[in-house]
Amino acid sequence: MTELTLKIVRGDGTVVCADSGRGSAALVFCGEYREGDRVVLESSEKNVHLVWQADDALGSALVYITEHTVSYPVPFGEKKVCYSPKIFSGDRHYLYVRLAEEAEISAYRNLALNVMDQHGDPGCYPHASANVETRGESVFAARNAIDGVTENRSHGKWPYTSWGINRDPSACLKLEFGREVEVDRIVLVTRADFPHDSWWTQATVTFSDGSAVELPMEKSAKPHVFTFPKKKISWLTLDKLIKADDPSPFPALTQIEVYGV
Repeated sequence: MTELTLKIVRGDGTVVCADSGRGSAALVFCGEYREGDRVVLESSEKNVHLVWQADDALGSALVYITEHTVSYPVPFGEKKVCYSPKIFSGDRHYLYVRLAEEAEISAYRNLALNVMDQHGDPGCYPHASANVETRGESVFAARNAIDGVTENRSHGKWPYTSWGINRDPSACLKLEFGREVEVDRIVLVTRADFPHDSWWTQATVTFSDGSAVELPMEKSAKPHVFTFPKKKISWLTLDKLIKADDPSPFPALTQIEVYGV
């Protein structure tokens, strides 16, 4: 069985605490995090589905890892304002990881959801990235669009984070799954902080199989739901974002959900 290890590692490489086990590992860390700390997950096998919780206030995620080691830096300062202020706070923390059950893996669900997504190429999927994020600020990062928080009636600090496109009509978000999945429904929650915000009248989703679908939208705080014949894909992109004829230059995406198995 897969050997799993969790570690809390200081910026200088010192291991604060660690736990290992066959199929699961868990940590209770009684102490305060310092800038430079990171949570490290190690697996004896790559390409496995895991249920991983790096922080109890962050919650767990069903992820697919493609590397033996995945590192999650503990956020501080500006990098933390896109999360609940409760995450990684205080002096008592519960972390765990376990192999996902087959029923969890095969269930019809939102395959885009990953509360622990981060910048770069962490080897942990699903993963969102973009060619532009407004001013490089964490509250407008692509990862916000797959964190499960759909509150869209304002903008800025959590829970009002979003993917901000910096007024760029060529903005493109890429969502990678790390393996082949089968999908048939997409839900887009666009930001609706009117009149500060504008909206898109149409977007295009292009799939890794070469097909594409146009998604018509309207001014609304409610989710836009789109269904289509099942497709086997490993990634998709969202672009060709057509802004409404509206004085505001600020359309944005609060959440993208992609359903399948």
